[in-house]
Amino acid sequence: MAIEVWSTLRVAGFLAAIVPAGGCLGPVADLYPPPGDETAVTISVLDHGWHTAIVVRRADVDRALWPEVDDFPEATFIEVAWGDREFYMARPATLWLAIKAAFLASGSVLHVVGFSAPVAHYFAESEVVELRLSRRGFDAMTRFIHEEYQRDREDRALRLERGLYGSSWFYAARSRYHLFNTCNTWIARALSMAGLAVTPSGVITADEVVRQVRKVRTTAAGDARTF
Repeated sequence: MAIEVWSTLRVAGFLAAIVPAGGCLGPVADLYPPPGDETAVTISVLDHGWHTAIVVRRADVDRALWPEVDDFPEATFIEVAWGDREFYMARPATLWLAIKAAFLASGSVLHVVGFSAPVAHYFAESEVVELRLSRRGFDAMTRFIHEEYQRDREDRALRLERGLYGSSWFYAARSRYHLFNTCNTWIARALSMAGLAVTPSGVITADEVVRQVRKVRTTAAGDARTF
């Protein structure tokens, strides 16, 4: 497993080196930061080493915007990530599949996990960055996630097979994975939909996402100290 992850990181590093970085994006004023009189919604961004994910509290989700969270009725938290279908669902995921995903996409999937343990305990080997969103920003982000699901003729989310760990599922997704639209690009785009100063353009690696969200968290902490 360690060899597979290291190989994937080497590929990601190579790809990052040949893609120009995107410009800076500022926060969307009417979505972020949360107004002082509004209760903020906390999310977590996870760094799994080769890819990132978002965790939300299931009770915070407006079911009209993301009804698929009810596929995990016993869960307190929902983790969501996105990626190339063949690579993400492969056991094991090989170096060749990582290269193939960048240039010969096989379709994409959402990987959704329901769990109830504290986030930092459940993902003890991953970095966890907590962010506070406005209600409107959180709703915009969850709407974006919901719209990523492919749907069947009865307009139900197209569930493929069990996921990689815990109570999880793979779902067919709509977007196309390629060199300039990786799993980490998608997470950055979801966060930007929430109004955060996160730039999806040019993002390939997990480190590029986490570097941006750390900056958002640090800026928010600094702003809070000025009041």
